[in-house]
Amino acid sequence: MLTLDLSNEPRWHELAPSVRVQLRPLTTALMVATRSDPAVEAVPEEASDEERALAFAKALARRAVLAWEGVGDADGNPIDPSPEAIDALLDIWPIFEAFQLSYVSKGLLLEQEKNASAPLP
Repeated sequence: MLTLDLSNEPRWHELAPSVRVQLRPLTTALMVATRSDPAVEAVPEEASDEERALAFAKALARRAVLAWEGVGDADGNPIDPSPEAIDALLDIWPIFEAFQLSYVSKGLLLEQEKNASAPLP
């Protein structure tokens, strides 16, 4: 059974110990906007799946991240999310993996489910 969350409120996701981000809900509008993001469209056709996934994740995060905690500059001072800072955060492998697992994969799992064949009556 598909459970609908009608609240559509941003949620906090822990990406690493003491690092969490507040993200917009993963909606169809957000995914469609990300797919047509210039950075995603600029990925060369011969790019690897990994390169495509990174470009998509960064474009999605730039749209989805509203706030964060536990992220700072080189001197340890807290910084606000910006496109450059969000990209730098996702360049950290464990953070990228956590973002993919806790946020992106939920939308993709649902898409995979709809591609499966329904049992015959």
